[in-house]
Amino acid sequence: MKRVLFVTGTRADFGKLKSLVKILDNHPDFEVSIFVTGMHMQSLYGATYREVERCGCKNIFKYMNMTSETTMDLTLGKTIDGLSTYLRENPVDLIVVHGDRVEALAGAITGSLNNRLVAHIEGGELSGTIDELIRHAISKLSHTHFVANEKARKRLMQMGELGESVFVIGSPDMDIMFSDELPEIETVKKYYEIPYHNYGIVMYHPVTTEFEHTESHVRQLVDALLADTRNYIVIYPNNDLGSQIILNAYRRMKGNPRFRLIPSMRFEYFLSLLKNADIIVGNSSAGIREAPAYQIPCINIGSRQENRASSPFIHNCKEDSAEILNTITSIEHIEEKPEYAFGQGNSAGSFLELLLTPSFWNTSKQKQFKDLNKV
Repeated sequence: MKRVLFVTGTRADFGKLKSLVKILDNHPDFEVSIFVTGMHMQSLYGATYREVERCGCKNIFKYMNMTSETTMDLTLGKTIDGLSTYLRENPVDLIVVHGDRVEALAGAITGSLNNRLVAHIEGGELSGTIDELIRHAISKLSHTHFVANEKARKRLMQMGELGESVFVIGSPDMDIMFSDELPEIETVKKYYEIPYHNYGIVMYHPVTTEFEHTESHVRQLVDALLADTRNYIVIYPNNDLGSQIILNAYRRMKGNPRFRLIPSMRFEYFLSLLKNADIIVGNSSAGIREAPAYQIPCINIGSRQENRASSPFIHNCKEDSAEILNTITSIEHIEEKPEYAFGQGNSAGSFLELLLTPSFWNTSKQKQFKDLNKV
């Protein structure tokens, strides 16, 4: 039996990992555990560790990695300390991490330095800000890669990764997005006390490399939303440096009946909400990845998602209230369904199939760099 540890730090990355956790946990050849930390452990952001507990996995370890300071380096250090202690007491054969958060980086560092196989989900992506550096660093510290599409696979090979260690399985959240398990929209509205029939969604996160502009940028967003006439469901930002500035700006919307502020949402509930929304506004990856799959227009603001996937449903604009408002009000409905390059909802099955092959577990922990220029 192979022991597999999943590391999750946010509501977003757990949504990507959930189908993978479930399929392994239900298979007799695997013993699954989950290391839960980061935003999951903070009540301000909805204490989403409870969502992880609802997945049914019996082996869940909760760890508070926040420090009195909000800098990412100290959070990284504390997470490594907690993971290292956990691994000494609970040795595993494989550590699975996702994306570009410091918790995933901690998992990759701890696993590789402790001679454990590390698998990175959705490496090879492009994004703006510090996330870009973190994602590629995780890829270089990982031994195997499960990517969303062929473009991501080619980027990893450009970074020197071996082709036989990079597997295209699609984006795992597609498994949930296109499943029959999503709750009815009326159930979601009742649970979160959402009174609107028509609404937009707002998700705006800090851009750590532009911290000094956070206050002015979020003010432009709030100005545009207040000037609009639409109803909005505003979901709190992640806990990166600058999140409190964003939350302070959101106080201007409190008491206004057009706005419903929510710290966090269950992933399936959020997907149902997004699927039935008019638009999504902000700089979340949900607007770049999930919204186009549902053919929901996204008003993508600023540089946070720079170089990510393009789509007719994505409308980019600057942090300027007039431009944001104009973009919101000029959105036109698109009839045709464009091509979507992030999988067909069968990622978990592909993931399981690969982990059941002996060759996967024979992957060398001594990584080699594939030099594309070598003659």
